[in-house]
Amino acid sequence: MASPLIYSPSSRPSPLAFPVSTKKSSAASLDGPKAWGLLCGTRRRVAVIVNGSNDEKKGKGGEDDRPSFNPFGFVTDNPSSRSAIQLPESPAEDGNVGQMLYRIEDKGKEYGSYVKSGKFRWFVRETGSSDNPRGTVVFIHGAPTQSYSYRVVISQMADAGYHCFAPDWIGFGFSDKPQPGYGFLYTEEEFHAAFDRLLATLDINSPFFLVVQGFLVGSYGLTWALKNSNKITKLAVLNSPLTVSSPLPGLFQKLRFPLYGEFTCQNAVMAERFIEAGSPYVLKLEKADVYRLPYLESGGPGFALLEAARKANFKDILSRIAGGFSSTSWDEPILLAWGIADKYLPLSEAEEFQKRNPGVVKLKPIEGAGHMPQEDWPEKIVEALRTFFWTKY
Repeated sequence: MASPLIYSPSSRPSPLAFPVSTKKSSAASLDGPKAWGLLCGTRRRVAVIVNGSNDEKKGKGGEDDRPSFNPFGFVTDNPSSRSAIQLPESPAEDGNVGQMLYRIEDKGKEYGSYVKSGKFRWFVRETGSSDNPRGTVVFIHGAPTQSYSYRVVISQMADAGYHCFAPDWIGFGFSDKPQPGYGFLYTEEEFHAAFDRLLATLDINSPFFLVVQGFLVGSYGLTWALKNSNKITKLAVLNSPLTVSSPLPGLFQKLRFPLYGEFTCQNAVMAERFIEAGSPYVLKLEKADVYRLPYLESGGPGFALLEAARKANFKDILSRIAGGFSSTSWDEPILLAWGIADKYLPLSEAEEFQKRNPGVVKLKPIEGAGHMPQEDWPEKIVEALRTFFWTKY
């Protein structure tokens, strides 16, 4: 009989169960206590309960109708990957983390390349060129995601005549992930300084359009803007915390608890579940693959997120954002393109922010979109940005 399907909390590089081959008479087809005993063995480990009988796998249409092998089926209960675990009939389809990475390692790098800036390599997506007549746009993502969320937006914005850049923050996505305390401290000041160096490396010297979305590092994009208003032509904000009353999602609260945070940050499906929890939609599997890929490759992204979350003073950050963009402090045009189905930040968040500076802030509700409208409905975001950037205020 094949090895039981188990994983150890101390496994590396990430706490995932490794699928292995099994015959039709495996523990999956046995009853209750017997199957549980086979799965658990004699060691104290966490067991993963496998799917039901082989008849259930075949479905109504027979064996030919079975879905193709999904190596990540066992790590998510989302509708995009329903099974608790996949048990392939062919041993050649069995996988481990290395094989899983091999299946998806080239996914999600559209329009991207590596750029050395200072001591670190940034992964930067770029569309259009400096010859594009309508100006430069820089897109900033939030935590715990990456610039992949902007892939459709930057493609269509380049077609509309803009030169677009969408970097992965240091510690996120495909950019370098230095160990906390060794060359990068994951503080707001460090992120700002690294971003300044990146802009210089990319030769972005003239004022540009800035688009910001999301929590934590997304907020750092806004606090950077407050310190560099002379470098910004117009500012667009997509679903980001903007007031002192902005709720903090449970993920960031968990990260701040000792020990619990260390376990939470190493959850390989953390990013995709965070996205889906704030959206009316479920990610397609090919998209979920990309968001979880950095967290599968190593523990680095998780520990970077952990360090950044613990060093962030959320109340102070939000207080500075709320006050800094008020009518007495900011006079550059601002667009709030807001996914109204956001389960983290309701539309009232944007409405309250607009009231503080109604002459400058324009609110564009995006129907059918959630916390990441650039992922949920990129075409509507492109339309809103093009209108905002082109209109003279």
